[in-house]
Amino acid sequence: MVLGLASRRYPTVLPAFVATYAGDVLWASMVFWLLTLVRPSGEGQHLAAITFVIAVAVETSQRYHAPWLDAWRASRLGALVLGQGFLWSDIACYLVGAILAAWIDWMLRTRRARRPSWTSSAGK
Repeated sequence: MVLGLASRRYPTVLPAFVATYAGDVLWASMVFWLLTLVRPSGEGQHLAAITFVIAVAVETSQRYHAPWLDAWRASRLGALVLGQGFLWSDIACYLVGAILAAWIDWMLRTRRARRPSWTSSAGK
C-alpha cells in the first residue's frame, strides 16, 4: 500500500511510465495479498483470478454514476478503493498486478517448501 500511495504522491521521482501505471498494478497486488490473508492455503492462480474479477468489477463500476457513489469516489478513501474513471489500461494493469503477485507468492511458497526440515529426533 505504501508503494502504491507513494507512486501517486510523488510521480515526478519516477519514470513517466511507472508513475502512470504502478499504482494500478500495486492496487491489484494488494488485493491479492489481502485475499491470501483470508485464504492462506489458497492456490495462487485461483487467488489471482479472484483478484482480477474483483478489479474488473471495481473498474467497471466506475461507469456507473449515482450521485451518492460519485460523492464517495470524490473522497480520498473512495478514490483509493473505487477509483474515479474507467480506463481500459487500468484493467491491463490489474492483470499484470494479479499475475505478478501470484508469481511472487509461488516463488515464496516454493522456497519455503524446499527448506529442509530441522526437526530433531535427538530427544527421542
